[in-house]
Parts: sequence; structure tokens; C-alpha cells
Amino acid sequence: MVLDSAVSLAVPTKFGQDLIIEPLQESQLVWASYTNTGACWFEAIFDLPRLRLVSCTFNSDKEGSAEFIAETLQTILSEARKLNPGFLQNNSGFLVKTNLSFPKDWGLGSSSTLINNIASWAKVDAYALLWNAFSGSAYDIACAKNNTPIFYQLKNRKPIVKEAEFKPKFAEELFFVYLNKKQNSRDGIQRYKAYQSKKPEDSFQADIDEISILSNEFVKASSAKDLEKIMIDHENIIASMIKLNPVKKDLFPDYFGAIKSLGAWGGDFVLVTGNENTPNYFKEKGFDTILRYSELVL
Repeated sequence: MVLDSAVSLAVPTKFGQDLIIEPLQESQLVWASYTNTGACWFEAIFDLPRLRLVSCTFNSDKEGSAEFIAETLQTILSEARKLNPGFLQNNSGFLVKTNLSFPKDWGLGSSSTLINNIASWAKVDAYALLWNAFSGSAYDIACAKNNTPIFYQLKNRKPIVKEAEFKPKFAEELFFVYLNKKQNSRDGIQRYKAYQSKKPEDSFQADIDEISILSNEFVKASSAKDLEKIMIDHENIIASMIKLNPVKKDLFPDYFGAIKSLGAWGGDFVLVTGNENTPNYFKEKGFDTILRYSELVL
């Protein structure tokens, strides 16, 4: 709903991705992407200055082929060059390494941090680069640029970012649980747009306004109980909008706390209120990645 000007609350994570650039004498761009364990999962070589793909390898059985990932990278670099025609036009080349500090399938913004880092390298606007190459609300670009919680709003295609005061005193009662599958944000956007188009305009705007109110209420919650009501209200609005059951109803109906989806529904992480019994509950259900709020949020 951020795509349609709802105000969102976003928090930056301690985990991220870096981009290391070294000069090469050859007129090539040699790209290597590494996981959080130091394993190289993707390599590609491009001729410069044409940016023609010479070769690529991809060590995974998921998320498409090496060619698809290489072409996606090529698109980002080409769009960066359109924004800055002097980018990658030298006779010399570069060795580029990216390093994730979190498991690749966690969905914590490997694409957005990459786009933000390439934009910094190319000296172009990261928001423009995202929208020229892909789609999305760009709230995660804003997160990559900020070290504090933020309110993010997209108005008339312009991002509005305001620092948010969100340091919950009840942080020890908040957990993030990984649902063992990475969701594609673009699929979530398509599903949302399909249902959005069927809603009466007045009703749709009322939902947008309510989401904005809940984002502001989120930072005002003085206890986990206060937050639970906001989380449940938020889940119900999105559920009615995209015609999907909340995660709690589908997977954890007997859980004693509140559960809120984050990002594209049905995967990645959920935010959970709980106590010392929370980790055991989810581990018994087969979900072993449970992070305390302070372990994940910067």
C-alpha cells in the first residue's frame, strides 16, 4: 500500500551488503558475489565499454539461471549508465565484489542494497535507478540510506523520508521469525495491484488512510499489548485487500502472541510478540531462525 501513498514505518537492519571495487588493466568488468559464509555464488564477466556479457556462472538450483541474474545485473548497470553517461566508459576495467552479511534467502534487501551501492558508485540517484530498472515503493532504498527507523511515504512518485522515534522499551518481547522461504516482492506487488483495481476508490483510500494511521500508532505503543492490537488491525486490512489469510491463521493459530507479516506475505520474516517461550514454540513447528529484535534491528 506504500505504492499508493500510505505512510510506512521501516527499520534498518544490522545485516547488509557491501560493494568493493578494484581497478583492472583489462577492459572488463569482472563481478563476483559472495554469501555470508564467503562462498562465491555468482560470477560474471562483461566487456567494457559495451557492457556485453562474456560469461557467467551461478552456484544454486534456485532463483533462475546464471544468464537471468547476469542480465538483471546488466540492466541495473545499463540504467545507471543512462543516468550517468560517463559510468563504465573508461578503457580500464574493474573487479567488483559484493559480500552479504546475512543468508541470501532471508530476503533482507539483497536487491535494494545492491541498487543503492551501484547508485553510489555511479554517482546517480538510487530511487531513479530502482524505478528505471524495476518497480517497487523504494522504502528499502530509503532504509539503505538511513541508520535509524524512518517513516516513508511515496507521494506523486517522490519519496518522503522522516526520521521516526521507535525504540520500544518492550523490545525483549519482540522477535523476528523466518518462515523458511524467500518471497519475490514483485509477485506480491502484482497480487496487490490485481485486487486493488477491483476495490471502489473511496473504500481503497480509506484503507490507505488507516494504514498510515497505524504506522504512526506503531511508534506510540507503550507495551507489547498495545502493539498487538495495531499488528492485528494491520493484518486484517491487508488480508481483506489481497484476499490472503494472515500467517497466524494459516500456520500458527494456537500461538499466544500476535504475528505480523513483513514485506510480501507468505514468506521472509514475520514480526512476533512473545516471551521466553517463543523460540521453543516456533522451533517445535520447524522454524529454527528466531531473532530477537535487538539482534536484527540496527
